[in-house]
Order: sequence, then structure tokens, then C-alpha cells
Amino acid sequence: MKNDHPTLSVVAPVYNEEAILPELYRRLREVLDGAGLTWELVLINDGSRDRSPQIMRELHARDPRVKVVDFARNFGHQIAITAGADYATGDAVVIIDADLQDPPETILDLVAKWREGYEVVYAVRAERKGETWFKEFTAKAFYRLIYRITDINIPMDTGDFRLMDRKVVDALKQMREHHRFMRGLSVWVGFRQTGVKYVRAERYAGETKYPLKKMVKFALDGITSFSYLPLQLAMYLGFIAAGLSVLGIIAAIILRLSGSHAFYGQASTLVSVLFLGGVQLICLGIIGEYLGRIYDEVKNRPLYIVRETLGFDR
Repeated sequence: MKNDHPTLSVVAPVYNEEAILPELYRRLREVLDGAGLTWELVLINDGSRDRSPQIMRELHARDPRVKVVDFARNFGHQIAITAGADYATGDAVVIIDADLQDPPETILDLVAKWREGYEVVYAVRAERKGETWFKEFTAKAFYRLIYRITDINIPMDTGDFRLMDRKVVDALKQMREHHRFMRGLSVWVGFRQTGVKYVRAERYAGETKYPLKKMVKFALDGITSFSYLPLQLAMYLGFIAAGLSVLGIIAAIILRLSGSHAFYGQASTLVSVLFLGGVQLICLGIIGEYLGRIYDEVKNRPLYIVRETLGFDR
């Protein structure tokens, strides 16, 4: 049974957010204190190159509820979320982006559902303000694709903004895979889950930390972590190429026997070789993606290296 005033940990990965951090702290404090919650804010410095580390130190000095985990270098957004969950001590943990696109006020809706007995409460983006049509289209396409090809039902139009009960966080701590897709892992563990709709705001300041290159890598991590479909597609391509080759051989024999000169010359041979070579390279590339991920897991390196922590006993 949860008490009336449970401890809430809010985890926010930070990478070059000097213009946003004071406002993030102000709004979180206003919302959480106003609701009478006991809370801590765990800021993960993911190798920031601006004044973000200094601002985090100042916030910690002003309010000991602000705690800092300082990475030795940039390890990535998903790893920063993982570290925040590792260090958080609350009965429930909220993951939120530091750019204020995820409104802190929505946390109260997540907490309300948690108090009803749900152990994972994810925030569903009913509307996305300030985003280009390309970003919005690709995001919607990705969520619908991964929903259909994975073995688990990852909710559509959800990001990492969610609340997780302590039992869920402890379960996630057991999974130390390197290519992490946290919004998939939090569904994979099970427990009682529900969603809360909200309007995603425009970025408060600064620029996005997810350009197209990172978006593609993130999508590949999500797909390869929870689906074998790319490997199955490689097999299907092989069968299709073999089938076409057999049909081509039969057609060539018939045309030769009938006296046709359609297959004389090198053009048809070159086209066939290039087609089969392309299919083979595609299949090798797909296999290579999975093999590279296996190699990363076998090395068994730590997920992150911490330079310093502020506000933790350990």
C-alpha cells in the first residue's frame, strides 16, 4: 500500500541545456511542492559542453533535493535515462526530457493513475507543437511500424515520458543491454500499464538533440531490440531472388530452343549478377547489424562511467 505522500524521483537527462535548466527546476518545484509531494530531481549530465554542469551544481547547492550524476563523457540519451533510474530512490520514478517539451504539470496526471494501482503510466502525445511535418510524419510512421513488427505492444505516439513504480525500476535494473530502447523495455517487463494523453509543447530554448542521423540509429535500436523481422526479410529476399533466377533459367532455355536471340550478349548477365549481388549485400548488412549488437553485448563493458555525483550517499 502506497502512503499518501510517496517519494517521487524525477529523472532528466541533460545535454547542453544551460538555457533551460533553471526554468525546468522552477516548474518542477512549483508543480510538485504544490501537490504536496516529497520528491527529488535526478539530473544526468550526459557530457554537456556548455554551462549545464555549473548550473546543476548551483541548483544542488540551493536545493539538496536536486541531485546530479556527472558522466565522464557523452553516453547517449537512453543510457542517461538508465543511469537516472539506477540512482533514483523514490517509490516511483518519472522520466522527463529536460527541454520542457514534456510539461511538468502532466506529472500530476501520471501520479494520479499510479495511485489508482497502475505500475507504468506512459504519456501519449495527443498533439505535437512546434515540430516540422517531416519530424511528425517520420515519428508517426516509426511508432506504427514498430507496433506492428514487434512481439510486444509498444504504445503508439509515446516517448520516454512516463512514470514507473519501484517494482518496475528494479526489474529494469536487471537488464543491462547496451543498445537500449527504454520505452520498449518498460513495456516488456509487464505489470499494470495505462496511458495519459497530453499536448507536447514546443522546445523552451536551444535546439533539438535528435537530428536525422540519431533518429535513424534510435529507430534501428528499437527495431533490432524487439523484432526479428529484418532477418526474416533477408531470408524472403533470398527466396525471391532464387525464384526469379529459376524462372530466368527456364525462360532462357525455352527462348534458346525456339531460336530467339533475346538473351545473346552480356547485358542480361550483368543485370542478373548485379541484382543477386545487391540482394546478398542487403542480407549481409542486416545480419551485420545484429552481429554488431551481439559483439557489443559480449564485450560486457559498463553502460556508463560516472565522474562525480552530488547529493547521493553512495
